[in-house]
Amino acid sequence: MRLQIDVIVWRGRIRESRHRVQAAVCDVAGRLEAETAEPATLTTFRSAAKPFQLLPLVERGHADRWELGEPELAVMSASHTGSPRHVALVKGILDRLGLSDRDLACGFHEPIDPASLEWLRSRPGERSPLYNNCSGKHAGMLCLARSEGWPTEGYQRAEHPVQELMKRTVAEMCGVAAESMETAIDGCSVPVFGLPLAAMARGYARLAAATADGDPRSQALDRIRRAMCAHPWAVGGQGRFSTVLMEKTGGRLVAKGGAEGLECVGLPGRRLGIALKSEDGAARGLSSATVALLEHLEELTPGERSALSASRRPVVTNHAGLEVGTIEAVVQVPAAAR
Repeated sequence: MRLQIDVIVWRGRIRESRHRVQAAVCDVAGRLEAETAEPATLTTFRSAAKPFQLLPLVERGHADRWELGEPELAVMSASHTGSPRHVALVKGILDRLGLSDRDLACGFHEPIDPASLEWLRSRPGERSPLYNNCSGKHAGMLCLARSEGWPTEGYQRAEHPVQELMKRTVAEMCGVAAESMETAIDGCSVPVFGLPLAAMARGYARLAAATADGDPRSQALDRIRRAMCAHPWAVGGQGRFSTVLMEKTGGRLVAKGGAEGLECVGLPGRRLGIALKSEDGAARGLSSATVALLEHLEELTPGERSALSASRRPVVTNHAGLEVGTIEAVVQVPAAAR
């Protein structure tokens, strides 16, 4: 099914701008169920890769060895807001490993969480990589290194065994050859992977389709997905769309976004994965596009559509707090495809 997805920004009744969104909907075998004009668009997986970067830790039994619960697994898959709850979770993992925030290679950035931001701005000496939205992922990488007897120093470098294993795992999950996968450096200093949207969607289909009675990999994926869906606050936080989507669907869907306008969703009931990418990298229309596509696929119940209405049609406000417009996605079948 060929689709076209546009996100229109309205100021009053004036059409002010448009974001074009590419998307792919795939099953576990990589078959396209729906797509826009360019499902083979190659782009960076960014933070949407995190569930698969966590996979080796769980698959090799190390999550059990360190007695990591669902909240810890969820924050290892997270792009979190830096709230006190997130920071405490990550610090607890590092304490268990006998490590500290000094071992994190992700660097510091100001948290999104308003309370943490206010607290840190008044206490600049308390700045720490723990507040980085990727600190949970990095704690997971350190845990994998320690568990395998690999050096923790330099774990973020492409030639380190941790990163080599993660590259192979992401490639396997998305159905591409590891040697063909381009890499670059992510915002948190670890390798980031270049993949077609359809390959990302296939990875999320496999995450969605995993079961507790499958093979060891399926069991590990099922455990990661269940942790994310049970603790969506840990995966993102207040205001993060992936968190909102999982909360409003009662954990029925699994979702993880990435920087530069990327959102991936797994539909366990249909064993499908979705990947959406805003061509211009803007994130502001991504929630609307994702909800609109889920509506088009008839995936959302009436109650879920109502609960997600604010994400489907976000309000534009000005500096005085006045509502001056809306953002709304349009999903349609192009005339040439009818």
